[in-house]
Amino acid sequence: MKNIVIIGAGISGLYIANLLSQNSNYKITIYEKNSSVNLEKGYGIQLSVNSIKLLNQINFQKISVEDKFHPHKLDFYSLKNNKKICDLNISMFNSTDRKYTTLQRSTLINFLKDGLHENIIYYNKKVTKINEEAENKEVSFEDGSSVKCDYLIISDGTFSKTKSLIANKEIKPKYFNSIALRATIDRDAVKGINPENISLFLGSNLHSVLYPINSKGQFNFISILRKKLNTKELSDYSLFESKDFTASIISEISRQVAPEIIKNLRNIKCFPIFVSSDVYEPKNQNTFLIGDAFFALPPTFAQGASQSIEVAHELYKNLENENIQFNSERVKRIKMIDMKSKLNYFAFHLSNPLIIWIRNLIMQKLVKNEKFINSYLGKIYKD
Repeated sequence: MKNIVIIGAGISGLYIANLLSQNSNYKITIYEKNSSVNLEKGYGIQLSVNSIKLLNQINFQKISVEDKFHPHKLDFYSLKNNKKICDLNISMFNSTDRKYTTLQRSTLINFLKDGLHENIIYYNKKVTKINEEAENKEVSFEDGSSVKCDYLIISDGTFSKTKSLIANKEIKPKYFNSIALRATIDRDAVKGINPENISLFLGSNLHSVLYPINSKGQFNFISILRKKLNTKELSDYSLFESKDFTASIISEISRQVAPEIIKNLRNIKCFPIFVSSDVYEPKNQNTFLIGDAFFALPPTFAQGASQSIEVAHELYKNLENENIQFNSERVKRIKMIDMKSKLNYFAFHLSNPLIIWIRNLIMQKLVKNEKFINSYLGKIYKD
């Protein structure tokens, strides 16, 4: 029996644990640094059909229809005049059992957690040392305990401390010169949009997204603001929990976002966006990175959760086939999505009126061009 240790109980770690638990040849244990799995309610995620196909392997389709939503289109609006620019049919890649899905992050986390035995997850476990020299790896924790394993799967997020430990150097993500403000809002407070779709509002150095996260009238709101921060600000993470800082971000966003939206936002939180600069490949052949520890993407293609699921599934397939090397195509794929995410970010944040007019004209043509859509989206959603 192979002993597998997973560091981090996020989407990627929980998903691969569900897959591995189907094979009695594996003994799986998850170690989570926090005192519980993050079940913060309200905030949403988007899952494109490429990840729904993989989640269905562990019965994701059984989640109640009330707890998820299937938007038909992505509607683009101008923040300057609130006029609709165009729309993109994201349901064109759907099939009977695979549909573009939005839902609360906590709904997905609960589903993944409930698929595991209770004794699989150990909490308050902060990794302090990893010995990869011995035949079996040894992972040591802050509380003085340790565990040996055949395979080590690192899934502890964008700021992965474990990745730095195995690399014997500090690996830091890069600040994306952007602040995200996320919140929840009720359907009754959202006017002038089609509530069956995802609404994307393009502004100057700013874009906002509104979408339903279930069939109960709850919506997710996120606004991405281009903003540079100095080293001192970035080192003080408590700054982003400060009411004054949040108020300043709301003030900046409210210059473009409609007042009726701003005043009805609830559960508001601000956080800086960090991304990966490159893919780090562990030297030890039985150590693997998945999720945001593998690669953290900009949020402008809504592929963060989907790629966490994809990478975890690819590792699972490799382990099942006794192929301990990630396919080089996986690295190519994540870099392709990263490039498209950055291109979206650039296009969404234009400020020159003439360039914006040209962008809108191009978008109106491209969203109706089936060949372009199959190339730009299909290579991600269908593969």
